[in-house]
Amino acid sequence: MFKNGPEYDERLARPFVPPTITLKELHDAVPKHVLQKDPLRSTGYVLRDVFFCLLFFAFGASIERLVSSSFGGLVPLSAPWQVSLARSTLWLIYWWWQGIAFASFFCIAHELGHGTLYHSWWANNILGFLLDTFVLAPFFAWKASHNAHHKAVNSVERDENYVPHLRSHYDLPPKERASTADYAEVLEETPLFTMIRMFVMQAMGWWLYLTCNKLGSKMYPKGTNHFSPYSALFKKEQRMGIFISDVGLIAMMSLLYLFARSFGWKALVMYYIIPYVLCNHWCVLLPFSYDDAPESDLDPSFAIGSVMMITFLHHSDPTIPHYRREEWSFLRGAAATVDRPTLGWIGRFFFHNVAHDHVAHHFFSHVPFYNQPAVTEAIRRVLGEHYNYDSTNTFYALYRSFTECVFIEDEGAIVFYKNKWGDAAREVADGAVAAIKEAGWKQEKQDDLSDTEPDCE
Repeated sequence: MFKNGPEYDERLARPFVPPTITLKELHDAVPKHVLQKDPLRSTGYVLRDVFFCLLFFAFGASIERLVSSSFGGLVPLSAPWQVSLARSTLWLIYWWWQGIAFASFFCIAHELGHGTLYHSWWANNILGFLLDTFVLAPFFAWKASHNAHHKAVNSVERDENYVPHLRSHYDLPPKERASTADYAEVLEETPLFTMIRMFVMQAMGWWLYLTCNKLGSKMYPKGTNHFSPYSALFKKEQRMGIFISDVGLIAMMSLLYLFARSFGWKALVMYYIIPYVLCNHWCVLLPFSYDDAPESDLDPSFAIGSVMMITFLHHSDPTIPHYRREEWSFLRGAAATVDRPTLGWIGRFFFHNVAHDHVAHHFFSHVPFYNQPAVTEAIRRVLGEHYNYDSTNTFYALYRSFTECVFIEDEGAIVFYKNKWGDAAREVADGAVAAIKEAGWKQEKQDDLSDTEPDCE
């Protein structure tokens, strides 16, 4: 269970050669019918997510009745410890599944933000706004920054999020002079502290990203956030959407406050807050850097990593490159993602293929999620060794990336994450970049789609 998947080990053993296939080759390989939207089918998925969320709420509301009646007399609960065990078990079941259901809202709102489910702008955006607002996500703000991320995936200079820290960020000596003691002084920590740090980030990382732009693009000034319509993240024409997102969040928080006043704060925590925290764990969780912390006794090693269960693992992996502008192309950036079978059928069913078919999503973000498995099958044959899949247990992969994806070098056109000892798990093959350039590789040529038939909408 806690070992690398064979696909990961195969990438480790193979020096990296940047892809030279073209975006046109990929588009030509995908059948045109899978690019089409099916509004009726899309509606079915939205209603399914809402149904399961309501079903789990109903289950939560029945817990005390089930326990007090000994499950209708079917399971005798005579001792106090039996009652406590039964109650605790049922609440744990509720929290798990409701956290999954909340995450399904975020995932399908993500699809609606890309405009993939309906032909109507209003249908995509109203439904996305309502679903995201329910899980306290600023729909229009997230949509703006996330779509910008899609345009510059794994670009060191231009990506909107998952931007690696540099060696200089930690004030480490140049790699030629850095010693083991230099790395240990800044980056070493105990396994227990690593786990505590991961747990803390799971709970608060999403809001650190939204409010402080943690691990967001370094081209934005301090104070950048997802709530101000005048934030550097947004264009003038996006400001009204940001304001509407803010109003939605205030309205949802007000409803939660009224719920707590009516049923008690404990009920709010049990029914909503705990599943909400678990939803954030699955969906989007960001890092904390000691550079940005207030003056305190905070251990500098708190700054090492960045955590997220689904989206972080798409783009942060020891075997996946980041590119600087001279070697980046849209195709190379989109290919620098990883498909993972997160939670097996649960991930497929509730997370709408967001982890299973993320490579396809980056190449065809306008395609409905229910058609992405077919897209994956089509493009993996063209990508060949550049299709990245990892069957490693997701929780182990999270720990692996958290501890091994620490920083990248300040120099180099193609760079890989280095660990706390300054070692990269993978390197670019000797002479590969020069040979590719001599063969005539150019970014604009690789991304050219001029002869491709128009995609069906």
